[in-house]
Amino acid sequence: MRKGLHLPAVALPATCGGAVDLSQRAGRALLILYPWTGRPGMPNPPDWDDIPGAHGSTPELEGFRDLADRFAELGVALYGLSRQDTDWQQELAKRLALPFPLLSDDRDRLWPLLGAETFETGGELYLKRCTLLIRDGEIEEVFTEIPEPGRHAADLLKQLGG
Repeated sequence: MRKGLHLPAVALPATCGGAVDLSQRAGRALLILYPWTGRPGMPNPPDWDDIPGAHGSTPELEGFRDLADRFAELGVALYGLSRQDTDWQQELAKRLALPFPLLSDDRDRLWPLLGAETFETGGELYLKRCTLLIRDGEIEEVFTEIPEPGRHAADLLKQLGG
């Protein structure tokens, strides 16, 4: 992933219904790539606790949820992206009351074209956590250093002047 890259025209299923093609979206948006979100009472993937950066997707998305209005005031739309299917994501979006759509790339149509980094555990592939600031379909900034996912939204809001 690099600054200046124009997103490829790929429409992904969204938790808000239909599909979203960020390459065609005017204005600014944040695309929050996250590895995986669990469900209450269900186990994490194998060795999840031993993988640096694996934990934190739920607190990260909750942080963006809590600051969504502030991002909107800056004219920045929010989208989440993982390799989980839309049904899984819809349960999460409803449980967390997310006011922004999650996009499913479970068929690996967008993230490989972006050059997103991945890791593997238990025979499954997961996206490494990062966030893309996009303007008019082009990557304006790439944020890969996310030491505290629960604070990521607040940190980005400050960087964007909010």
